[in-house]
Amino acid sequence: MNSSPVTTRSDTRSPGAVLSDLAAARRRVAAAEADVLHALARMDAIAAEQTARVPSSEGREREMPLRAIAAEVGAVLQRSDRVMQDRLHDASVLVTGFAATVAALRAGRIDMGHVRLIQDAGARIDDPEARARFEQAALVVCERETPGRARPIVAMIAQKLHPVPLEERHADATAQRRVWVRDLDDGMAELAAVLPAVLAYAIRDRLTEYAREITTARRKVAAEVAAAGRGDAGAGDPDGDDAGDAPGDADPGANANVDATVDADPAPVVATDTRTTDQVRADVLTDLLLTGCATAPAKTGAVADGGAITAQVQVIIPLDTLTGTGTSPAELVGYGPIDPDTARRLAATAELWERIFVSPTTGAVQLVDTYRPSAAQRRHLDARDEHCRFIGCRRPARHCDHDHTHDAAHGGPTALCNLANLCTRHHPMKHATAWTVIQKAHGILEWTSPTGRVYPDIPRRVLEFTALAAAATFTPPPF
Repeated sequence: MNSSPVTTRSDTRSPGAVLSDLAAARRRVAAAEADVLHALARMDAIAAEQTARVPSSEGREREMPLRAIAAEVGAVLQRSDRVMQDRLHDASVLVTGFAATVAALRAGRIDMGHVRLIQDAGARIDDPEARARFEQAALVVCERETPGRARPIVAMIAQKLHPVPLEERHADATAQRRVWVRDLDDGMAELAAVLPAVLAYAIRDRLTEYAREITTARRKVAAEVAAAGRGDAGAGDPDGDDAGDAPGDADPGANANVDATVDADPAPVVATDTRTTDQVRADVLTDLLLTGCATAPAKTGAVADGGAITAQVQVIIPLDTLTGTGTSPAELVGYGPIDPDTARRLAATAELWERIFVSPTTGAVQLVDTYRPSAAQRRHLDARDEHCRFIGCRRPARHCDHDHTHDAAHGGPTALCNLANLCTRHHPMKHATAWTVIQKAHGILEWTSPTGRVYPDIPRRVLEFTALAAAATFTPPPF
C-alpha cells in the first residue's frame, strides 16, 4: 500500500512543509540512483568474471557473458540490451573512477545531472591523483550550482588540473575539425560541424544578430501596414512617402541596399513572415553559405549585406598568458576554456581591452580598468557576474539589467556592493514577489525565498577559486 502523502484540495500543509517533503524526496531519488549505479557496476564485474573464464581463443564466445547479463538487466529495467551494455560499462567507470561523486549522489548533495557533468569533464584526466583533485574541486561547485551553471566552471577546473597542457590537446582536437550531413525523415537533413569553440560561438552570435534585425524589420513593416489600413499613415499618398516606402527608408540601418529593380511592394511579404528565431537563424545560415549574404523573405531587402554584422565574443585571458610567459587557459565566456594561442590572436585584433583585477586570496573581481571610467561599474559587474544572478539563471550579463540590490528609491547607493545583473524575467520578480536578496562581501548574493529558505549565489570566479583551493589541500586516498 502506498503510504506517501497525497496532495489534495484539502491539503493544509504550508508551502514550507511541502518544500521539505520535496527536498527529502530529491535526496531519496539521488540515493536510489546511486544504488542503481552500484548494482549495474556489480553486474558488469560479474560479466567480466564470467568472460575471464572463457578461453581467449574463443572470440565470439567471449562476448556472450556480457550480452546475456545485459539482456537480463535490460529486461528488469525495461531497456534494450544494447543500451544496457553501455550503461553497465558507464556505471563501472563512475563507481571505480569517480567514487567521491557517487558518494555525494548517495548523500543527496548532487543529482545525476551533476554526476554526468563531472564524469564528462574528468574523463580526459587519466592520472588518478589529478582526477581525484579535480573531483574534489568539481564537487565544491556542483553542490552549490545547477548543472547548467556548473558546466563552464567545472570545465575550466578540469583544464587547470589536467597534467597535459591545453595547447597540446587543442592542437590534436583542431586536427579533427570537420563538417558532415546526417539524413533525416521528410526530406530533411542535419548539417553539423566540429570547429574551435571560439569560431562556433562567433557563428551563432552572428546568426542571432541577423535574426534580430530581420525580426525588428518584420515588426516595423507590420506596424506600417496596420497603420496604412487605418488610413492614418499616408494612405492615398501619391508618391508613397509614408506607407508606400520600404522598411529601410524609415530606418536606413535596417535596409541600406534596396534593389531598385524590385517591382513588388515588400511590405506585405515582411508583414506575413511568421518564422521563429530558430527558423530565421537556419535560413540566414543557408543564405550566408550559399550566396554570401543574409536576406529576409524573398525580395524584401529587410537586412543589410553580410558585412554589416560582426560577431561578438567575450574572452578572459590571464596576464601571463596574454604576454606569452604563461600557459594558463583563457576562457570563452559561456563556453569554458580555450587554448592560449587562440586567445592571444583574438586579443591582437580587439579594439578595446579591459583589465580585470582579481583578488589573490578569494578570486573575487576587485577592479576593472578601462579608458571609459564613466562605465567602469557596468564593466565590473559584467565581469564579476557574467550572467543573471538569480539562482540557476544563465542569461548573459549583456542581456541583463544592472539592479540595485537595496532599491535606489529607498536609499540604496549606486555602488558595486549594491549592484548585480538580473535578467528581465528575474528583475521584476525581485520587486513583485516575496523573494528578497542582500549582497555580501565579494559580490555574494543571499536570496531568501517566500518560505524563508536561504540560497546563496556565489560569483563564478569566487566559486572556482574556492573549488581549486579545496583541490590544492585535498589528499587523495591511497589507490
